[in-house]
Amino acid sequence: MSEQAAPVEIRVEATPNPNSHRFAINRRLFEGPGRDFAHPGAALDAPLAQELFRMPGVRGVFVGPEFVTVTMQEGTSWGNVRGLIKDLLEEFVKSGRAPFDPDAAPPPRQGHAAAPGSNLEQQIVEVLDREIRPAVAMDGGDIVFAGFEKGVVKLQLKGSCHGCPSSLMTLRMGIENRLKMQFPEVESVQAVS
Repeated sequence: MSEQAAPVEIRVEATPNPNSHRFAINRRLFEGPGRDFAHPGAALDAPLAQELFRMPGVRGVFVGPEFVTVTMQEGTSWGNVRGLIKDLLEEFVKSGRAPFDPDAAPPPRQGHAAAPGSNLEQQIVEVLDREIRPAVAMDGGDIVFAGFEKGVVKLQLKGSCHGCPSSLMTLRMGIENRLKMQFPEVESVQAVS
């Protein structure tokens, strides 16, 4: 049975961020890196994100190739909203609509906020892409390389990672330790906007 012929299935998964849930979809929504929408105005070329922002309490949306992470406003109960979001996603996927307007310009610097310039930066990005980003995506988020300066790797946190109480621990204990192990030039990792 082809992917399109199989019924749409959506698994709702908690993330380390109590305000975010990851909705895993058994379909590939698009090719390429995920896109983060921190507010409704950022979603003008993203019909799926626009629809999600109409739901009560939605504060942020991250659309990955095979999942959507929804972040609620602090203190908002997931209660019935979780089921409403799941239903909305199922109908959207069944409709065959694209999550992004195909005529819109792609977001700047898809994949990473800064292009790696030096050989060391390219190697850091390779480790991020191969090892770190897939693990972070399993928790409904993403990290993007934003630069390397004076021993500091700068990363942007997206999806469930943005505003997550455990993101500092993930940065320090996970990503920083991994990069320091391979690259002696790395002194620390820092989250940037």
